[in-house]
Amino acid sequence: MQRFMRIGLFLVGSAALQPALVFAADPPKVEKPKKKPDPIVTSPQVSADGVTFRVFAPAAKEVSVAGDFGGAATPLKKDAEGIWSAMVVIKPGLWGYSFKIDGQTQIDPANAWNKPSRNFTTSVVLVPSVPAAPYEYQGAAEGTVHLHTYMSKAVGEQRRLRVYTPPGYEKNATRYPVLYLLHGFSDNEASWTEFGRANVIADNLIGSKQAVPAIIVMTDGHAVPMNRERWQENLQKFQDDMLGSVVPFVDAHYRTKAKASDRAIVGLSMGGEQSLTLGMSHPEVFAWVGGMSSATRNTEAFAAALAKPAELNKKLRLLWIAIGKDDFLLEANHKFIDELKGKGIAFEYKETEGAHAWPVWRSYLVDILPRLFNATKKRS
Repeated sequence: MQRFMRIGLFLVGSAALQPALVFAADPPKVEKPKKKPDPIVTSPQVSADGVTFRVFAPAAKEVSVAGDFGGAATPLKKDAEGIWSAMVVIKPGLWGYSFKIDGQTQIDPANAWNKPSRNFTTSVVLVPSVPAAPYEYQGAAEGTVHLHTYMSKAVGEQRRLRVYTPPGYEKNATRYPVLYLLHGFSDNEASWTEFGRANVIADNLIGSKQAVPAIIVMTDGHAVPMNRERWQENLQKFQDDMLGSVVPFVDAHYRTKAKASDRAIVGLSMGGEQSLTLGMSHPEVFAWVGGMSSATRNTEAFAAALAKPAELNKKLRLLWIAIGKDDFLLEANHKFIDELKGKGIAFEYKETEGAHAWPVWRSYLVDILPRLFNATKKRS
């Protein structure tokens, strides 16, 4: 009897649990409305009529595009999907441009080709030329751009540099002269290849036998954090880095002709000042020196070199200076030229159309590469 009662109690207790098991259903699923995917945007789109720029910015109130192709900023118009667009007539060239969205400057998010810089706001568009321009592919044999990090003694940390080797470098045992090619303020070691197209220009000039095959080294000109207040400090530390780490690194890792007569240093803007200062102060290291649209604020840095003009004239194979007529540094360059003339220092000077911009500096690279490492030297 006691056993029956225990079983009965168990069955009754089990049955009492059944309603909870039966009625504990999952709550009904409420499907959230699916978000409409953002539309696919093509930008920039180059055609015979012009270049169409587009950007998806449905919440924006005002959008415009502007670039170094000149002219005022062009306003874009928004369609029903929230895509802003405008066609701009642009002459052939390689141009940087930016969108301004409600007052904020930014790159083109649909364009993977952007200008390397510490101020990452510029995208790039190529409007082809006929015939192809020196910075466009022309079917010439291609060199190689190598990426490196190296330990800088002057800076105390690892830094980056790029090295271009001319076509055929990997297949021979030849030793080559070296050009150290420097960028301007806010840019970096990638600017001369990604936006300046130095490697393509060199390929074309070497392929047409206008330029001597050479190694081109592009390093980071900011040896201290980007700051105009530390300009002099950066100039000195950069020179220490070049002489103490960069040049030895390149000579150790590449088949270079490690003599001053086979080394050149050329730069633009901030890099122009670095090139002129370092080259004129150390003609025993660099015999070919060039400045494009150069900053020339530190004339005291040239004091030692300017004090011995006869020695400088003897050691330098070329001192080359170029600037555009609309460049904001033109007056400063005129003063620097006058100082060189007053000291009797031989140089070559070129004043062209154009402002402080990459289209000018690409043309200067086309101009100076054939002058380097040849048997003659032109001076004015």
